[in-house]
Amino acid sequence: MELNFKSFGSGTPVVILHGLFGSLDNWQTFARKLSSDYLVYSLDLRNHGKSPHSETHTYEAMANDVADFFDVQKIDKAHVIGHSMGGKAAMQFALLHPEKILQLIVVDIAPRAYERGHDGIFEALMEMDFSGITKREDADAQLAGKIQNPAVRQFLLKNLERQDDGSFQWKMNLPVLFENYDHINSAIQSTQPVEVPLTVIRGGRSDYVQDSDEQSFKAIFPSTNIITIQSAGHWVHAEEPEEFFNAVNEVIAEK
Repeated sequence: MELNFKSFGSGTPVVILHGLFGSLDNWQTFARKLSSDYLVYSLDLRNHGKSPHSETHTYEAMANDVADFFDVQKIDKAHVIGHSMGGKAAMQFALLHPEKILQLIVVDIAPRAYERGHDGIFEALMEMDFSGITKREDADAQLAGKIQNPAVRQFLLKNLERQDDGSFQWKMNLPVLFENYDHINSAIQSTQPVEVPLTVIRGGRSDYVQDSDEQSFKAIFPSTNIITIQSAGHWVHAEEPEEFFNAVNEVIAEK
């Protein structure tokens, strides 16, 4: 599968993998800033953004997509950054291809299994009545009935795409994502530890990465370091962009 991507800058490669309901656009500001010193690739994972849709949505499939991307772009080694679902995909990629990792950075997700927490969002998105939508504000008004947080709605509405006939639809493959939601929440597992340098950047106001998760990280990646950005929630890169950028820049500058 050929993933859609954008690239910025030149130098040592950095590959960015977004989270569930996201796309490369969520990382564009960060990617452009980092590109002053690095060749930054921001990818749309399968069933998201402008990348192809598939009936399969597993971490192994996503990791294989990334491996294919490395081959096509002739990337020998790279820093790999993954947020949430993209963080788990990045961990799976590192387990399968540790030789391709310079530095693995996982943003606000642990390798353990998670409880379902997005069913309300899936319901709101799948029940969208596109027949009455002529502009983005119409879609926002529909979502507001079920999703009260305006920042979450704006994040989701980046997936809205206008068709040639003027109608709208979602870019992401919602039915497949919903069907595979339990897998998206599943754990990343390894029968043996892998020597890949891992930095976890978590939000202090997020409950996605607990202190107790350090043990599960180190069971897979013994060389794990955890950085906490206290004033950030789950979307660390969007909520505290300057502190997040400085943390990433410091970590990858060492490799």
